[in-house]
Amino acid sequence: MIALVLMFATTMTASAERKELHILSGNDMHAAIECFPRLGFIADSLRALYPDLLILSAGDNRSGDPLNDMYEIPAYPMVVLMNQVGFNATTLGNHEFDSAQDGLARLIDLSAFPTLCANVHPDPKWNMHLQPYTKFYKNGLTIGVIGVVQLGSMGVPESHPARMTDISFTDPLETIKQYEFLRKECDVVILLSHLGYETDVEFSKDLPWVDLIIGGHTHTQLNGGEMHNNVFITQNVNRLKQITHTTVVVEDGQVVSRTAENIAVRGEKNENKVIAELVRFFSENPAFHRVLATAETPFDAKEELGCLMVDAYVAEGNAELSYQNAGGVRYETHEAGDFTVADVLRLDPFQNDAVELHVTGKELAEMLIACYDNDNQRFPYVGGMTAEYTVDPATLKIKKLVLYGKDGKKLNLKKTYKVISNSYSVAVSPTNRQDPGESLGIITAKLIMDYLEHQGQVSYKGRTCLKEIK
Repeated sequence: MIALVLMFATTMTASAERKELHILSGNDMHAAIECFPRLGFIADSLRALYPDLLILSAGDNRSGDPLNDMYEIPAYPMVVLMNQVGFNATTLGNHEFDSAQDGLARLIDLSAFPTLCANVHPDPKWNMHLQPYTKFYKNGLTIGVIGVVQLGSMGVPESHPARMTDISFTDPLETIKQYEFLRKECDVVILLSHLGYETDVEFSKDLPWVDLIIGGHTHTQLNGGEMHNNVFITQNVNRLKQITHTTVVVEDGQVVSRTAENIAVRGEKNENKVIAELVRFFSENPAFHRVLATAETPFDAKEELGCLMVDAYVAEGNAELSYQNAGGVRYETHEAGDFTVADVLRLDPFQNDAVELHVTGKELAEMLIACYDNDNQRFPYVGGMTAEYTVDPATLKIKKLVLYGKDGKKLNLKKTYKVISNSYSVAVSPTNRQDPGESLGIITAKLIMDYLEHQGQVSYKGRTCLKEIK
């Protein structure tokens, strides 16, 4: 009998030392405010089962819906909805900087949760209350959470460089390593990473003390999660199509299990009623629903939408030529039918100025190559011309570029052309050209809206402006 009692007591002690941490995480939500009633319902349901649920975002919460991005306080609706859902922390994505320095500082202060980003160091004048990491205490566990954001080829996150002046950035990996002390202080260590899936996998081999990387930036849909170098990695596609529920099991102070499941957000009916009313309130702006033109045929490819944009720049900017960075075309398809103000503002949400330049054919070619290099090796869409280019498969650099005018003849490399682009594309196209460019005092989205209204009906089916020569 004594032996049985001792065995029972031992079993109870072992059982008491097994603890679970439950995490609900999203990434690259991009102002999908219409999904928040369902997201709130999911959070409520999980909290009913796991009262110590931790809710985290891996960044890019904003930029994608004019109802959010062009609100009186830009991106305020997302902050309110994230507060209501009960997010515990977010890191910065590159598009958080679309609010500019003072706007981002204001949004951070309005958030009921900390913004974590260890490799971003703003000048004190911005009063930007960032934290490199924080600790949570859930279900008897101490959880350390670090935040980090990617740096593009220009050494800053991929947003307009002017919105990041007087902010310094440090190497992500070397910065993360400075927080290894959290391994001794915490039962679970989490990295909120807006670095991209491939970088998360690469960094995992240098971060054996991290238990979980909640990733973002590349919109990579993982099936639950993946184990790489004994680091568990999760990430979802953008705009809240799915969210991840991760379970971390700790026994005797050691993480012994990490599992994850995807939960569908879109297309489901159950919703949090309070959040649904908030979304309805933020959505009551009829100006966004005004029809500009009719799409006679669907836009089936991103390049077709890119061609629409650069055509608008040429026509409404009274220019000969134009270009648009590929990364600035924010969705890939549009069904036939109404093309509204909101559609344009989702396509081109960044409120970049239209910029006029007078450059030679040679200078323009150099700008296009620089834009390609600084936009993740994506060739920009061009208007009033077509581009034929060859990429070196070993280096991914442009080996050859030929530009053709509408007449099918090569552009004159010595002739000066009037070119319209957006301020971001110009900023990421640094060259030794003579003309730095001048703002037209109007955003490119307005050029697109004016173009659509003047056209009335548009069809871009099969339109192309680029040809890669293999």
